[in-house]
Amino acid sequence: MAETGTGRQRLLLYVICGGLIMGAGLGARHVQGLFLLPMTMERGFSRESFAFAVACQNLIWGLAQPGAGMLADRYGAAKVLVGGLLLYALGLWGMSAAASPLMLTLSAGLLIGCGLAGTTFGVVYGALSRLALEAHRGWALGLAGAVGGLGQFVMVPLAHGLLDGVGMAVTLLLLALMMVALLPAGIAVRESVKAAGAAQQSMRAALREAFAHRGFWMLNAGFLACGFQLAFIGTHLPAYLLDHGLNARHATIGLALIALSNTVGTYVAGVLGARARRKHLLAGLYLVRVAAMALFITLPLSPLTLYVFCVVMGFLWLGTVPLTNGIVAQVFGLRYLGTLFGFVFFGHQLGAFLGVWLGGVVYEHTHSYHWLWIGSIVLGVVAAALHWPIDDRQIARPALQPVAA
Repeated sequence: MAETGTGRQRLLLYVICGGLIMGAGLGARHVQGLFLLPMTMERGFSRESFAFAVACQNLIWGLAQPGAGMLADRYGAAKVLVGGLLLYALGLWGMSAAASPLMLTLSAGLLIGCGLAGTTFGVVYGALSRLALEAHRGWALGLAGAVGGLGQFVMVPLAHGLLDGVGMAVTLLLLALMMVALLPAGIAVRESVKAAGAAQQSMRAALREAFAHRGFWMLNAGFLACGFQLAFIGTHLPAYLLDHGLNARHATIGLALIALSNTVGTYVAGVLGARARRKHLLAGLYLVRVAAMALFITLPLSPLTLYVFCVVMGFLWLGTVPLTNGIVAQVFGLRYLGTLFGFVFFGHQLGAFLGVWLGGVVYEHTHSYHWLWIGSIVLGVVAAALHWPIDDRQIARPALQPVAA
C-alpha cells in the first residue's frame, strides 16, 4: 500500500497528480459552452450541430469508460492516463481546425470523448482507491476531486480571456498543449494492480456478479439523471443566459462559481462518504438539486439569482462521483473498481448525451430551454427515489483461489 513509511507523502503526490489531470480534462470540458456561440458564428454551424458533437463526446466517454477501466485494472493507471492525455490533445487540435459538422463530431466527439475516459474519474479514482488505506480513502478521493474542481475553476477565466485575446482556434491549441504538458503527472500515478489481494476473482466473474446485483443497475439508472443535468447546464447555460438578457460575462462568472464551489463540495462529499451512508447522501443531494433548479426557473432571472444558483449547483456538482465510486467499492471490492465504475458511469454519460443533444434539438424547435429544465427536475426526483433503497452491504464471497495476473 502507498501509506507505509513515507507513503502518506507519496499518496498526496498521487492525489495532486490525479487531481491536476482531472482538473484539466474536466475543465476543458466544462468550458465547452463558451465555444458554442463562437463556433456557430465563425464556422456557420447550427446550435444543434454543435450540441450533437458535444453530446457524442459524452456518449463516447461513457462507452469508452468501461474499456479504460479494464485497461487500468489490468495494466495500471499510468499507461491509461498518458494515452488519455494524448487523445485529448489530438481532439482539441482537431476541434480547432474543424471545418464541417463531421470534423467537429470526430474531434470534439470521438477523440475528446475517448480522452475523457482515460483522464477522469474511472481511472483516477480507481487508482487512488487501491493506493489509499480504507481509513484515508474518502479523504484521498475528496481531495483529488477538490484539486480537479480547482482546475475547472481556473479554466473558466483562462478560456474566456484567451477567447477574447487570441480567438477560438488558438485557445483550443493552447488547451491541447496543456494536455501534453501534463504527461509527467500521468506517468507519476503508478500503482500495483495486485494491491487488492492475492486471492482474486477473474474479471468475468466480477462482471457477472455485478450485473446480477439490483443495486448496480439502480446506481446506473440514478447516475443518468446526474449526467443529464450537468451536461445540459454546462453546455447550454451560457446560451440560455444570453437569450434572457444577460451577457457573456455573467455566463463566465456563473461557470466559474460552479467550478469553485464544486472544489469544496466534492471534498465535503468524499469526507462525508466515509462517515455516513453514501446512498442516503446521494438521495439528499439530488433532492437539493431539484429544489435549486425549480427556484432558478421560477424566480425572475438576474445576476444575483444566477450566482446563487451556480454556487448551490456547484457545491453539488461532482459530489455524486466519489459517493457513487465509494458504493461500488464498498459492495464489490477494489480489484475491478475501474471496470465496474466504468459500467456505472455509462449511465451518467448516456444521460449527458441526452441532456446536451436534446437541449439543441428542443431549442431549435421551440426556441426555449424550458422543457429541458422540467426534465432535469423530474429526473432528479427519480434519482433520489432509486438511490435510497440500494442494498449497499459488502458482498460475501466464498474463498477464492489466486488468479494469474
